[in-house]
Amino acid sequence: ELEKLGLREDVDLHVYEVPVEYQTVQRLIPALWKKHSPQLVVHVGVSGMATTVTLEKCGHNVGYKGLDNCRFCPGSQCCVEGGPECIDSIIDMDAVCRRVSALGLDVTVTISKDAGRY
Repeated sequence: ELEKLGLREDVDLHVYEVPVEYQTVQRLIPALWKKHSPQLVVHVGVSGMATTVTLEKCGHNVGYKGLDNCRFCPGSQCCVEGGPECIDSIIDMDAVCRRVSALGLDVTVTISKDAGRY
């Protein structure tokens, strides 16, 4: 939807749909960073189980046991071998949550520190 709405004229927006596949993500995300040298990246996940919009404070690299869309799971249960255990967002997600909630939209926004390991 953001791609349809657009942003300001001086904002270069790139939208990609990334498959839920460990090996594709390991290849594609670094290539996109190299290609675009972004100032900000927003990763958006969609879950049929979700009942809220969940803002993630950090992303974990270990503890992944679920199969991806190709029925693959790394034996190490690690997304990026040798990568950091956790990457924290520099964005104040608590403040974002408060601001979105104050808009009075018909959506519940929550905060999580346990991104995607299910």
